[in-house]
Amino acid sequence: MSTKPYSILILCTGNSARSIMAEALFNVLGKGKFRAYSAGSHPGGTVNPFAIERCGALGYETSSLRSKSWDEFATPNAPHMDFVITVCDQAAGEVCPIWPGKPMTAHWGFEDPAAFEGSNDEKREIFNKVYRQIMTRVSQFVNLPLHVLDSNAIQNEMRAIGEQPVEEANEHNANLAK
Repeated sequence: MSTKPYSILILCTGNSARSIMAEALFNVLGKGKFRAYSAGSHPGGTVNPFAIERCGALGYETSSLRSKSWDEFATPNAPHMDFVITVCDQAAGEVCPIWPGKPMTAHWGFEDPAAFEGSNDEKREIFNKVYRQIMTRVSQFVNLPLHVLDSNAIQNEMRAIGEQPVEEANEHNANLAK
């Protein structure tokens, strides 16, 4: 078994919230098994402060988090990606660059917490909810025995995780907390 971590790119439109939180979760929960990156098709240029707050609470180093274009990861010098996951409907419907090495892909849709209008407490509540949903899916993926599964099985598992209703993801979180 190779000790080289799997590289995973999480894509969204603005790269300000969902993809950033997923990057942090993969890097922390993956315990060295993954090297996660995030990017956006149309990056907004800033990371949402509530996403930074969630990543920091996880113990993830937030000082280098930035909103960046997926173009950075489509160059010859970019890290080779094993997996690419889109986390919002806009990015799922866009034409993605051709990734060298043909990584396995899946779509794991989540509502956009950055689009929510309300008080800071209400925004924090929405960010926490979406964060827990992302955490459930990331936890399921990082706990797969990737070293013994063939590529078809991994691809099927990736897609199945993304097709799981959010309500089931919330139930899974509640069971983990017990």
